[in-house]
This record gives sequence, C-alpha cells and structure tokens, in this order.
Amino acid sequence: MLRLLVSGVYDVAVSEFWQQFSLLVIAAILLGILLRSRRKAAKATEDSPVKLYRPRFNQRSGTAHDQLKPNPVRHYASCHCLDAQYERAEKGAEGDEVAGPRWRELSFHTEEQDTGSEAWGALEAYIARVRADESDEFDPLTGIGWERWEQIITLPKSIGTLTSVRFVSLYGSHLVRIPPEIGDMANLEEFDPYTSRCLHWFPYEITRCPTLKRSRVSTRCLYGNYKYRPPFPRLPRDLAAFSPAVCSVCREPFTQERIYQAWISLNVATDVLPLLVHACSEKCIDGLPTPAAGYVQEPHFGGLDLKQPPPLW
Repeated sequence: MLRLLVSGVYDVAVSEFWQQFSLLVIAAILLGILLRSRRKAAKATEDSPVKLYRPRFNQRSGTAHDQLKPNPVRHYASCHCLDAQYERAEKGAEGDEVAGPRWRELSFHTEEQDTGSEAWGALEAYIARVRADESDEFDPLTGIGWERWEQIITLPKSIGTLTSVRFVSLYGSHLVRIPPEIGDMANLEEFDPYTSRCLHWFPYEITRCPTLKRSRVSTRCLYGNYKYRPPFPRLPRDLAAFSPAVCSVCREPFTQERIYQAWISLNVATDVLPLLVHACSEKCIDGLPTPAAGYVQEPHFGGLDLKQPPPLW
C-alpha cells in the first residue's frame, strides 16, 4: 500500500513538473520571437529610415522629414464631372461583367475668374514678388493664404514670366484649368497639382518646359485616365476664353479664322496627361508626337464614341 502511495505521489509530481516545464518552454519561445521581431524592426529603422511613410503634401521633392509641414488645405475642391467612374460594373448571370459606368457627354469647366477680386489682385502681386526676387518656388497657397487661394480657378498669364521658378505647388487648388503660358516657364523642374480635383486636362504648351522632370497629378481626375477611361469632351468647342495666342505646335500666330483642336495623351514628367491642342492647321495636328503607350494612339476629338483601351479597373 505504501509503495502504491509513494508511486502515485511521484507520478503527480512528475506530471506537474512537466506541465510547468512546458509552460516555461512556450514562454521562452514567445519571448524569443518577440525579441527577434523588435531587433528586426530596430535594424530596419536604423538602416532604411527613408522607407518609412511620411506625408509630403505640397513640399517639393527632397524635403527632409523634419521639415515637413502639416497639410495646409482647408477645403478640397470637388465636382461631379467624372462621378460615373466610381460605379462598379454590373455582373451577368454567369458572373461576367456586362456593363460599366454609364457616361454622358462631358463638358468643360467654363467658370470665369473674377479678375476684379481682392484674391486675383493678391495673386498678381505675389507673382510680381516671385519674379522680382527671382525665387525658384511658386506656391500661391502660402503666398496669398488659403482663403484667397480658394477663390482662384485659373492662373494669370503672367506665370509665363516666372522663368526662375523650378517648383510649382498647386496642391489642393480649386483650379479648373491652367493657362498655356505655363509653357514659357523655361526652368520648371517639378509640377505638383496633386488633389486639384477639378483639373481634368492640361494645355499642350506644358510640353515646352524643357527641364520638367517630376510631376504629381491626381490621375483619377483626368479625362481618359488609365484606371477608368472616362471620356473626353467632344471637340471642337468654342474655347476662345482660354485659347493660346499662337499655335500650340509651331508657335506661329493664327492667320485663319479656324483653329484646329485635338486631344492627345502624352508623357509629361512622371505622369501621362490629357493635353488640349490648339493648332493653326491640319499639318500641325499631323505633326504631333506619338501618344503614350496604352492610350489612344493618335490625336482625336473625344466624345462618347471614341474607342479607348480597356480600363485597368
């Protein structure tokens, strides 16, 4: 009897020992995994700090992390021009997509800028200061304040005189168009209109900026963007209010009453932009460069009947 009692006590003790030992082993393994994860995270932070995400907002490329500023935008612009692109395609009986967004004919933003307003006067004065100081940065939001900047829907033609500017920040603007005089900004290197959600196209003249290398554009807000392929407004249109003074292609004055218009999608810096061409002849239209790969491969006149490559959505 005593032997059985001793044996039972021994078995219980051994069982409790192994249970405690197992818990200790599991705890040690978990602690090892935790320490290893922390070492990896610390090493990644030390070796590659540039890989950590930091918001850039309207700061130019190369801005140090400790110099980044909070988002200066108070109200983002919005319009309903491209709402259909956010509608999902319908599914058929077998699960196939049978219908995409239901587009309507698109129109240009034709709002007129109030050039007699205080905001416009402040913008013109800011441009004069940038020109006089030979500054390399044009940042209207900082230059005139966000309350005035929100009243600006286009830029003065005088931006073409800012030949010292290398960085243009239009982040979060309410702009609906850019004047063709941007093509005269001979030293422009970086163009940042990101989150300017009413900018659906750009003037062909932007291709004249010989040093433009970097851009940051909200591509889903663009006509013909690769993800959704929204349509282009049909041409021709009477756009005299924002037509250039000379031919977009050959830069010769318009000598005929007719102006030839066309759309073309080209690589501009680091984005593919829909560009509006105002040409003096069909010959100039025929002389346009080859469009970007994956887009309509010729100058075109837009409209719902235009066949674009399929969207990537």
